[in-house]
Amino acid sequence: MFIFKWLYEKIKGRPAPYYFNYSILTIMVKPIRKFIAQVLAPYCPLNWVRILLYRICGFKIGKHCFIGMRCYLDDMCYDMLKIGNNCIISYGVFFACHGRNQVHLPITIEDGVYIGMRSSVISKTPEGNGLTIGEDAVIGACTLVNKNIPAGATAVGVPCKVMR
Repeated sequence: MFIFKWLYEKIKGRPAPYYFNYSILTIMVKPIRKFIAQVLAPYCPLNWVRILLYRICGFKIGKHCFIGMRCYLDDMCYDMLKIGNNCIISYGVFFACHGRNQVHLPITIEDGVYIGMRSSVISKTPEGNGLTIGEDAVIGACTLVNKNIPAGATAVGVPCKVMR
């Protein structure tokens, strides 16, 4: 890829796009991983198979977790999403580790977290350092989580507000 990057910069006279930094193997494996993470896993009716498929893609998922059907785990940064042990993620939850300017920030879900149906978890926080949902926190249904949630708290709303 170095030769292609060098040729691109010589011919165009500007820096090469970000994808010139990836190896050929990465470019070949990425569509397969995307297919598994976006087509096979979300629609698999068995939880243990769904989690196995997500782990094959590279997501870090703890023990005894439940991930509901039609959940979108951000496939652009599979290594930045960490789900702790004994977590329940309901149907249709959306996780985004990257944003408009392709800034990749981590999402950490600690042990015992419950995330309600159709919630969105977006890593772009006001602090700009990723997002953490604390241990034993509860996120209500249809909640937009865009800030850190402390341990044991309950958060609901768009954008989320901590209730207790």
